[in-house]
Amino acid sequence: MNAFEDAEDQKLVTLARATMGRAGAAQGAAIRDTDGRTYAGAAVSLPSLRLSALQVTVAMALASAAPGFEAAVVFGGEPHDPDGLAAARDVTADVPVHFVDARGNLVTSSGADSVSGGDVSP
Repeated sequence: MNAFEDAEDQKLVTLARATMGRAGAAQGAAIRDTDGRTYAGAAVSLPSLRLSALQVTVAMALASAAPGFEAAVVFGGEPHDPDGLAAARDVTADVPVHFVDARGNLVTSSGADSVSGGDVSP
């Protein structure tokens, strides 16, 4: 079962999951910008720097001159990231952000195009 009807949103789940695994991080995120480009990042946890996966991904997108965001997915970790949501919404106020747990289940969504919970495994 796929909770995302849009294949592009499912692609964000796949990118966030892969980035989390590749980095060995507790959380991964992916964002699609308004030009259709995607960016993925993982949480950073150093003694001198802590960033959520969503914060990293927003920064990467902005560093690549993303004009705005269409959607974001946060995979794994806590389904609560007020600083990451604030960063994404500084760019696009109503960007939908979907939090997916490590089993591939949609935990919560917020924003313009929120969807109901369900399995988002590919």
